[in-house]
Amino acid sequence: MPLRPRRLEPTLRRAARAFPAVIVTGPRRSGKTTLLRRVFPGASYALLEDPDVVSRVRADPRAFLDALRPPVILDEIQNAPELLNYIRARVDRAPSRKGAWLLTGSQEAPLMRGVTESMAGRAAILQLWPFSLQEDPRVSWLKGGFPEALARPRGAALWFQSYIQTYLERDVRGLTAVRDLVAFRRFLSLLASRSGQVLNKTDIAAPLGVSVPTVGQWLSILEVTAQVLVVPPYFENFGKRLIRSPKVYFADPGLLCHLLGIESPSALSRSPFAGAVFEGFVASEIAKAQLNRGRRRELYFFRDEQGLEVDFVVPAGPARLTLLEAKATRTLRPEMGVPLERLARAVRRYKTDAVVIGLASREEAFPALRPGVRAACLEDIPGLLP
Repeated sequence: MPLRPRRLEPTLRRAARAFPAVIVTGPRRSGKTTLLRRVFPGASYALLEDPDVVSRVRADPRAFLDALRPPVILDEIQNAPELLNYIRARVDRAPSRKGAWLLTGSQEAPLMRGVTESMAGRAAILQLWPFSLQEDPRVSWLKGGFPEALARPRGAALWFQSYIQTYLERDVRGLTAVRDLVAFRRFLSLLASRSGQVLNKTDIAAPLGVSVPTVGQWLSILEVTAQVLVVPPYFENFGKRLIRSPKVYFADPGLLCHLLGIESPSALSRSPFAGAVFEGFVASEIAKAQLNRGRRRELYFFRDEQGLEVDFVVPAGPARLTLLEAKATRTLRPEMGVPLERLARAVRRYKTDAVVIGLASREEAFPALRPGVRAACLEDIPGLLP
């Protein structure tokens, strides 16, 4: 099967024309290397996970870089962060040479610390997540968007199992001194069962027998390696007492379904987690649409202490908000738009676009919901965003 183009490609090409270095971050196996090698087929390449390569870097970083002819793809740069200082020196000697250094990284926070110290103003930072539905019609809320899981759907369960094991061994041990990987694996499953809920660290820590700070540390690991999406409550004061804790979603619904033991469409449709999985799928598609345009991820939810709740609030420009509800059904009913209508009335100084996202396809007729509230399908999400 030919390689599918990624929506980030135009942004990546523009960045490479404007900056000496481009850094593409994102979860492991999301397609970062494939993207760079596709867009820059003539670039030199070095994988910084190979022990021999890392040994050469640490023995003589100048000689290592001298042996490479720009443009250069340095894959998983977080394994050799000392190279950033030497790359900066080369950039400063030839600042007009754009797109010379093409870097990938799977651990965003540690990598960004090095970039802030060494590459500020010299590098464009982009994020690539697994395939979106806009990029590949095989993406679903059961299988997610990881390229390898989509390419071999019959082996997806084994792939996710191996992915988790590799992720635990590499990233978790690399980022922090997690001694009990079995407990961390249980944490993943427990967090999966809380997907889409307001985060309560105490509620998670108690059954695991760990401290609340430990849960916070483990959640941070998942966030900095782009495995989860932490969605904060919308910060604007609408004259209401608001919930302050964030919600947590898994960045890939296929990984979430695997952790929940959901392996078939029928099992998903019967699962008590179906609504949460679909809601997480919508959150992921919103984030991907924003990141693929080279924009920062900007996604919130709304809940007040009187019970008014809207799944997603997306800033859409000055005094504009997009309000979204996710419903795991093909039959959308007018009452599903009531929370959107109520919130839209409460924020009259904003111009709002209120939308209920359901499982129907574009070929199906969408019903009229409520005044100022319309229905849409998953494929419409990129068009709903600024």
